[in-house]
Amino acid sequence: MRVVLADDSFLFREGVARLLMEAGFDVVGQAADAEQLDDVVRSKRPDVAVVDIRMPPSNTTEGLVAAKRIRAEFPEVGVLVLSHYVESDHAVDLLSDGAGHVGYLLKDRVSALDEFADAVRRVGAGGSVIDSELVGQLIARGRETNALDLLTEREREVLSLMSEGRSNQAICEKLFLTPKTVESHVRSIFTKLGLLPAPDDHRRVLAVLTYLRS
Repeated sequence: MRVVLADDSFLFREGVARLLMEAGFDVVGQAADAEQLDDVVRSKRPDVAVVDIRMPPSNTTEGLVAAKRIRAEFPEVGVLVLSHYVESDHAVDLLSDGAGHVGYLLKDRVSALDEFADAVRRVGAGGSVIDSELVGQLIARGRETNALDLLTEREREVLSLMSEGRSNQAICEKLFLTPKTVESHVRSIFTKLGLLPAPDDHRRVLAVLTYLRS
Protein backbone atom coordinates (compact mmCIF):
# COMPACT_ATOMS: atom_id res chain seq x y z
CA MET A 1 0.00 0.00 0.00
CA ARG A 2 1.42 3.36 -1.11
CA VAL A 3 1.40 6.18 1.46
CA VAL A 4 2.30 9.88 1.49
CA LEU A 5 2.90 11.85 4.69
CA ALA A 6 2.19 15.53 5.39
CA ASP A 7 3.44 17.22 8.57
CA ASP A 8 5.52 20.35 9.12
CA SER A 9 7.79 18.51 11.57
CA PHE A 10 10.59 16.79 9.66
CA LEU A 11 11.45 14.55 12.62
CA PHE A 12 7.84 13.43 13.06
CA ARG A 13 7.50 12.69 9.33
CA GLU A 14 10.70 10.68 9.28
CA GLY A 15 9.66 8.76 12.37
CA VAL A 16 6.25 7.90 10.94
CA ALA A 17 7.81 6.97 7.59
CA ARG A 18 10.20 4.56 9.30
CA LEU A 19 7.38 2.97 11.30
CA LEU A 20 5.21 2.53 8.22
CA MET A 21 8.03 1.06 6.16
CA GLU A 22 8.78 -1.42 8.95
CA ALA A 23 5.10 -2.38 8.83
CA GLY A 24 5.33 -3.11 5.10
CA PHE A 25 4.02 0.13 3.58
CA ASP A 26 5.62 1.94 0.64
CA VAL A 27 6.13 5.58 1.65
CA VAL A 28 6.23 7.29 -1.75
CA GLY A 29 6.31 10.95 -0.74
CA GLN A 30 6.40 13.53 2.04
CA ALA A 31 5.18 17.12 2.37
CA ALA A 32 5.76 19.93 4.86
CA ASP A 33 2.68 21.99 4.00
CA ALA A 34 -0.67 21.76 2.20
CA GLU A 35 0.66 23.03 -1.12
CA GLN A 36 3.39 20.40 -1.21
CA LEU A 37 0.81 17.78 -0.22
CA ASP A 38 -1.36 18.66 -3.21
CA ASP A 39 1.63 18.28 -5.53
CA VAL A 40 2.72 14.96 -4.01
CA VAL A 41 -0.77 13.45 -4.18
CA ARG A 42 -1.20 14.51 -7.81
CA SER A 43 2.17 13.11 -8.84
CA LYS A 44 2.26 9.93 -6.75
CA ARG A 45 -1.45 8.97 -6.54
CA PRO A 46 -1.03 7.11 -3.24
CA ASP A 47 -3.49 4.74 -1.62
CA VAL A 48 -3.47 6.80 1.59
CA ALA A 49 -2.44 10.32 2.61
CA VAL A 50 -1.59 10.71 6.31
CA VAL A 51 -2.14 14.39 7.08
CA ASP A 52 -1.59 16.61 10.13
CA ILE A 53 -4.74 18.67 10.72
CA ARG A 54 -2.69 21.83 11.50
CA MET A 55 -0.15 22.88 8.88
CA PRO A 56 1.65 26.07 7.74
CA PRO A 57 1.29 28.91 7.18
CA SER A 58 -1.31 29.57 9.91
CA ASN A 59 -1.18 26.14 11.61
CA THR A 60 -4.95 26.13 12.02
CA THR A 61 -6.98 24.04 9.56
CA GLU A 62 -4.80 23.87 6.45
CA GLY A 63 -4.43 20.11 6.82
CA LEU A 64 -8.17 19.62 7.18
CA VAL A 65 -8.88 21.77 4.13
CA ALA A 66 -6.26 19.86 2.14
CA ALA A 67 -7.76 16.53 3.25
CA LYS A 68 -11.22 17.57 2.07
CA ARG A 69 -9.74 18.79 -1.21
CA ILE A 70 -8.02 15.44 -1.76
CA ARG A 71 -11.27 13.59 -1.04
CA ALA A 72 -13.12 15.75 -3.57
CA GLU A 73 -10.50 15.53 -6.32
CA PHE A 74 -9.20 12.00 -5.71
CA PRO A 75 -11.98 9.99 -4.00
CA GLU A 76 -9.98 6.78 -4.44
CA VAL A 77 -7.23 8.15 -2.16
CA GLY A 78 -7.80 7.43 1.52
CA VAL A 79 -7.14 10.26 3.96
CA LEU A 80 -6.08 9.67 7.57
CA VAL A 81 -5.99 12.94 9.53
CA LEU A 82 -3.84 13.17 12.66
CA SER A 83 -4.38 15.68 15.46
CA HIS A 84 -2.70 16.43 18.79
CA TYR A 85 -6.09 17.04 20.38
CA VAL A 86 -9.66 15.86 19.81
CA GLU A 87 -11.31 18.52 17.65
CA SER A 88 -14.78 17.08 17.25
CA ASP A 89 -16.25 19.71 14.92
CA HIS A 90 -13.35 19.27 12.48
CA ALA A 91 -13.64 15.49 12.67
CA VAL A 92 -17.38 15.44 11.97
CA ASP A 93 -16.82 17.90 9.11
CA LEU A 94 -14.30 15.52 7.56
CA LEU A 95 -16.45 12.43 8.07
CA SER A 96 -19.81 13.93 7.17
CA ASP A 97 -20.16 12.66 3.60
CA GLY A 98 -20.19 9.04 4.79
CA ALA A 99 -18.17 7.88 1.79
CA GLY A 100 -15.42 5.93 3.58
CA HIS A 101 -11.70 6.10 2.75
CA VAL A 102 -11.27 8.44 5.73
CA GLY A 103 -9.99 8.40 9.29
CA TYR A 104 -9.31 10.65 12.27
CA LEU A 105 -6.76 9.68 14.92
CA LEU A 106 -4.86 11.36 17.71
CA LYS A 107 -1.12 11.54 17.09
CA ASP A 108 -0.55 9.53 20.26
CA ARG A 109 -1.89 6.48 18.38
CA VAL A 110 1.15 6.51 16.08
CA SER A 111 3.26 5.02 18.86
CA ALA A 112 0.98 1.97 18.95
CA LEU A 113 2.31 0.64 15.64
CA ASP A 114 -0.12 -2.25 15.17
CA GLU A 115 -3.13 -0.01 15.82
CA PHE A 116 -1.79 2.75 13.60
CA ALA A 117 -0.85 0.40 10.75
CA ASP A 118 -4.28 -1.22 10.94
CA ALA A 119 -5.92 2.22 10.70
CA VAL A 120 -3.89 3.10 7.60
CA ARG A 121 -4.81 -0.22 5.97
CA ARG A 122 -8.50 0.17 6.73
CA VAL A 123 -8.62 3.71 5.34
CA GLY A 124 -6.72 2.61 2.23
CA ALA A 125 -9.15 -0.26 1.74
CA GLY A 126 -12.15 2.08 1.79
CA GLY A 127 -13.12 1.91 5.45
CA SER A 128 -13.44 4.56 8.13
CA VAL A 129 -11.46 4.92 11.36
CA ILE A 130 -12.54 7.14 14.23
CA ASP A 131 -10.45 7.67 17.36
CA SER A 132 -12.07 6.24 20.48
CA GLU A 133 -11.42 9.49 22.39
CA LEU A 134 -13.39 11.40 19.77
CA VAL A 135 -16.26 8.95 20.20
CA GLY A 136 -16.17 9.45 23.95
CA GLN A 137 -16.11 13.24 23.71
CA LEU A 138 -19.05 13.36 21.35
CA ILE A 139 -21.06 11.00 23.51
CA ALA A 140 -20.30 13.20 26.53
CA ARG A 141 -22.10 16.09 24.89
CA GLY A 142 -25.33 14.31 25.70
CA ARG A 143 -28.13 13.04 23.50
CA GLU A 144 -31.35 14.54 22.28
CA THR A 145 -34.39 12.35 21.70
CA ASN A 146 -33.82 10.71 18.33
CA ALA A 147 -33.65 7.40 16.52
CA LEU A 148 -30.86 6.18 18.79
CA ASP A 149 -33.35 6.04 21.65
CA LEU A 150 -34.89 3.07 19.85
CA LEU A 151 -31.72 1.01 20.24
CA THR A 152 -31.28 -1.52 23.01
CA GLU A 153 -28.32 -1.26 25.38
CA ARG A 154 -26.54 -4.08 23.52
CA GLU A 155 -27.19 -2.44 20.15
CA ARG A 156 -25.65 0.76 21.52
CA GLU A 157 -22.57 -1.21 22.59
CA VAL A 158 -22.28 -2.69 19.10
CA LEU A 159 -22.73 0.71 17.45
CA SER A 160 -20.14 2.25 19.78
CA LEU A 161 -17.60 -0.37 18.68
CA MET A 162 -18.60 0.14 15.04
CA SER A 163 -17.83 3.84 15.52
CA GLU A 164 -14.25 2.91 16.42
CA GLY A 165 -13.93 1.16 13.05
CA ARG A 166 -14.16 -2.38 14.43
CA SER A 167 -15.27 -5.20 12.16
CA ASN A 168 -18.05 -7.63 13.07
CA GLN A 169 -15.41 -10.21 14.01
CA ALA A 170 -13.66 -7.74 16.32
CA ILE A 171 -17.02 -6.90 17.93
CA CYS A 172 -17.64 -10.63 18.49
CA GLU A 173 -14.32 -10.92 20.32
CA LYS A 174 -14.84 -7.77 22.36
CA LEU A 175 -18.38 -8.58 23.52
CA PHE A 176 -18.03 -12.39 23.55
CA LEU A 177 -20.88 -12.81 21.07
CA THR A 178 -21.31 -15.18 18.13
CA PRO A 179 -20.97 -13.80 14.58
CA LYS A 180 -24.66 -14.55 13.95
CA THR A 181 -25.67 -12.51 17.01
CA VAL A 182 -23.54 -9.53 16.00
CA GLU A 183 -24.91 -9.65 12.46
CA SER A 184 -28.43 -9.63 13.91
CA HIS A 185 -27.64 -6.59 16.06
CA VAL A 186 -26.12 -4.75 13.10
CA ARG A 187 -29.17 -5.43 10.93
CA SER A 188 -31.42 -4.21 13.72
CA ILE A 189 -29.38 -1.02 14.08
CA PHE A 190 -29.68 -0.31 10.35
CA THR A 191 -33.44 -0.89 10.47
CA LYS A 192 -34.05 1.28 13.54
CA LEU A 193 -31.94 4.13 12.11
CA GLY A 194 -33.92 4.00 8.86
CA LEU A 195 -30.92 3.04 6.72
CA LEU A 196 -32.33 1.41 3.61
CA PRO A 197 -30.59 -1.57 1.97
CA ALA A 198 -27.23 -0.54 0.49
CA PRO A 199 -23.66 -1.82 0.65
CA ASP A 200 -23.03 -2.60 4.33
CA ASP A 201 -19.83 -0.53 4.46
CA HIS A 202 -21.80 2.55 3.42
CA ARG A 203 -24.55 1.88 5.97
CA ARG A 204 -21.97 1.37 8.71
CA VAL A 205 -20.51 4.83 8.03
CA LEU A 206 -23.98 6.44 8.03
CA ALA A 207 -24.91 4.65 11.26
CA VAL A 208 -21.71 5.83 12.92
CA LEU A 209 -22.29 9.42 11.81
CA THR A 210 -25.81 9.30 13.24
CA TYR A 211 -24.31 8.05 16.49
CA LEU A 212 -21.60 10.73 16.62
CA ARG A 213 -23.98 13.58 15.85
CA SER A 214 -26.54 12.58 18.46
